[in-house]
Amino acid sequence: MSSVAVTAQTAGASAARAAAKRRSRGRAPVGGSARRAGKVTYILLGAVLLISMFPLYYTLLLGSSDPTSIAQSPIPQWLPDASLFTQFATVITDSNINFWLALWNSTLIAVISSASVVLFSTLAGYSFAKLNFRGRGPLLVFVIATMAVPVQLGIIPLYILMAEIGWYGKVQAVILPGLVTAFGVFWMTQYLSEALPYELIEAARVDGASMIRTFWSIAMPAALPAAAMLGLFQFVQQWTNYFWPSIILTNENPTLPLVVRSLQANYFVDYSLVMGGIFLVTLPLLVLFFFVGRQLVAGIMAGAVKG
Repeated sequence: MSSVAVTAQTAGASAARAAAKRRSRGRAPVGGSARRAGKVTYILLGAVLLISMFPLYYTLLLGSSDPTSIAQSPIPQWLPDASLFTQFATVITDSNINFWLALWNSTLIAVISSASVVLFSTLAGYSFAKLNFRGRGPLLVFVIATMAVPVQLGIIPLYILMAEIGWYGKVQAVILPGLVTAFGVFWMTQYLSEALPYELIEAARVDGASMIRTFWSIAMPAALPAAAMLGLFQFVQQWTNYFWPSIILTNENPTLPLVVRSLQANYFVDYSLVMGGIFLVTLPLLVLFFFVGRQLVAGIMAGAVKG
């Protein structure tokens, strides 16, 4: 018989309820701690949030100002105004920029690259993590070692290859090198090694599932939290990628980072116009994080609990 029941019999129901409350206060909830974050934690988090948001806020301030005010003071005003939309309209409607074409190219490159990296990295990660084949360890080490090679070393042969096959100035020259990444393979290998039990794979094989069916029905659902984060990382990387597109693409077929470059390719740089263009390029990423961020965090937590 529990101590609460004994208390109820000897001291009455009110004493039993008081004893139950004392026990519940002294017992930590399952899966975590009952201690709440203090004021210092919230103050530090708020300070980090303000510091992180300041560059974006400063971009809005400069985009709302005129070049004369920017030249006179590093902070020309404290609040953005409606003139920011004038800069947006100038960037969008300028016939020398091809904003809508650049938006389409950036979206196409980012979506295809993200989907491809998630698919191929999950396939490779599943193979390295759960399949036994000769040379698995050395091959994984070789894939990881390629991350130590600077990207600049492969630019010249890659440029020669794209020029030889006639892809200079075309979007596929940017898409093809980003179809799979060594980081993606390493990321998915580490995640599937812990999150996917061998028992599930063996059960699928006993039921007669093929290798592809086992991957698609067992491994892919287990990898969704890590795959979602990998896809988001790859999308942001390709959306903001400047180095390789600036070499292989032209102003007639640009991406959004190249549009920002064309805004300052003059003898006089209109910083208010440049900052307006930078915010316009960043805005789709902010919208993406706003709608997808909570689902990504929920998926990560669910995967961590299940793993």
